[in-house]
Amino acid sequence: MKIYTLEFEKPITELEQTLEALRKQADEQKIDLSAQIQSIEEKLETTKKEIFTSLTPWQRVQLARHPKRPYMLDYLQRIATEFIELHGDRRFADDHAIIGGLATIGERRVMAIGQQKGRDTKENLMRNFGSPHPEGYRKALRLMQLAEKFEIPVVCFIDTPGAYPGVGAEERHIAEAIAVNLREMMVLKTPSIAVIIGEGGSGGALGIGVCDRVLILENAYYSVISPEGCAAILWKDRANAAQAAAALKITAKDLLELDVVDEVIPEPLGGAHKDYDETATTLKKAILKNLDKLWDVKMSDLLEARYKKYRKMGVFTRAEPKKRGRVRKAPAPTSPAASAT
Repeated sequence: MKIYTLEFEKPITELEQTLEALRKQADEQKIDLSAQIQSIEEKLETTKKEIFTSLTPWQRVQLARHPKRPYMLDYLQRIATEFIELHGDRRFADDHAIIGGLATIGERRVMAIGQQKGRDTKENLMRNFGSPHPEGYRKALRLMQLAEKFEIPVVCFIDTPGAYPGVGAEERHIAEAIAVNLREMMVLKTPSIAVIIGEGGSGGALGIGVCDRVLILENAYYSVISPEGCAAILWKDRANAAQAAAALKITAKDLLELDVVDEVIPEPLGGAHKDYDETATTLKKAILKNLDKLWDVKMSDLLEARYKKYRKMGVFTRAEPKKRGRVRKAPAPTSPAASAT
């Protein structure tokens, strides 16, 4: 299996290779290297903690995009039973970038919906690299309304760089499909939870993200634009992506402070891809805990709380500009008749 190493992970990889070589040498030559092995193990653990407890926003973006990171189906295989996938938007096609269906998490029957990426080139082409077409969002809405009809809570797994911006998507009204989802999710009469498990890119993420609770994994991100896109606009150079990532406040910690998300779900040291099972167990507990809280809320109160949750986002104040020098009064406006004379 090919090992994918990020730039900031190289010191850890070098120590792991040294440790493996020492163990191999000890086995092959039948010599006692336990002291050296223990020293490297301790140094390895210390290095991991130093690196992964002080990650920059850009490094967390890189972890969110890690090709070995677990995707929606990886989590469903571990936290859900009896998953029945439902297909098609009943208008145009079945978009493989968004999957959804009935599943049982713990003792809760839910409608699970989310974006899915591929592991290799063939699967990525089928999944369109996790970038949905309009029919994907219309399929998601159809399943949400089905869940509403049968009083089943909705759980959305967000992991997309953004909605597909191609000609075909524009011809089939991608912006309108997302806008309709925003409107309909706001008044959906069933509890809903969104979990950002990787990338949360722009309207492509928000199209299934207007929920009663928004959870985010520790190394995921949620942003109106990618760091590269922001850098290209503001600095005219995508090389400034790291600076843009810090300015955008897109990490889980920043989003929690800004009240954009409701809870941060911890990941194993090194990222979710280091231990699928541990991450899935933590994720399952968070989902069930929030579902239990939402299920007992009266529907009218739930809708009111959802409305207030999103209305308060983006509120800001602006200071009045300081006056400099004498302020000249503008001339009194003249009527059209006076101007004509």
